Amino acid sequence: MLSIKNLSVHYGGIHALHGISLDVPAGQIVTLIGANGAGKSTTLNSIMGLVKADGGSVSWNGQEILGAKTKTIVESGIVLVPEGRRVFPNLSIDENLTLGAYARHNKAEIEADREHVFSLFPRLKERHKQKAGTLSGGEQQMLAVGRALMSKPKVLMMDEPSLGLAPLIVGMIFDIIRKINEEGVTVLLVEQNAKAALEVANTGYVMETGSISFSGSGKELLADDRVRKAYLGEM
Repeated sequence: MLSIKNLSVHYGGIHALHGISLDVPAGQIVTLIGANGAGKSTTLNSIMGLVKADGGSVSWNGQEILGAKTKTIVESGIVLVPEGRRVFPNLSIDENLTLGAYARHNKAEIEADREHVFSLFPRLKERHKQKAGTLSGGEQQMLAVGRALMSKPKVLMMDEPSLGLAPLIVGMIFDIIRKINEEGVTVLLVEQNAKAALEVANTGYVMETGSISFSGSGKELLADDRVRKAYLGEM
C-alpha cells in the first residue's frame, strides 16, 4: 500500500498542500479530482520526490520514501506518467520505450515488456521507428503510458492522461487504465474528467485548495450532489 499522511507543501509563499492524507491500496484504482490549482499534481510530484515537502509522510509498503531520490522511488516500483506526456520528441518510439526501462538489466524481459506495450497500443508498433515529436497528442499519450510500463511499475501514477485528447481517444485511454489495473498494477489517477475517472475508480478523493474535502467509492462520489454540481456540470 501507498500511504500519504499529513503531507504539506509550500511553493514560495503559497501553501499548496495543507496536510493531506490518503491511501492507495494495492490492486485498486484511486483517483483525485478537483479544479485547476487544487493541489492534485503537487501531490503526485511530492510522492515522486520532484517537489520537496515541508512535512508529513509518504510510505510505500511500510517504508518511508518521503525525501528519497526520484530514481530510488522509480526503482521501488512507483512511476509517474506526467501531465503533458513529456515524451522525448527527437527520439523514436523504440528509443523512448528503451529509456523507460533504464533501471532494468534483463534484456529478454525488457523485450517481452516492449511487445506487451505494443499489444496494448498497436499504433505504436506500426510507427515504432517514428520520432515521438511527429506523433499526434493521443499517440504521444499512449507512448508516455507505454514508457512508464517499461519500468515494470507496481504503482502507476497518471497526471491528466485525457487532457486535450479527442473523446474517442479518451475512451481508449481509460480502457487501457482498466486493463493495466486488471493485470495487477495499482493506479493513482489525477484527472479533470471527473465522470470518466470516477467510473473506473474503486476510491475517489475530492481536492479543493490544497485539502481533501471528502472521499468515497467511485460510485458514491458519482451519486454525490456536491460532486455532480461542481464537477459533472449537473444542477
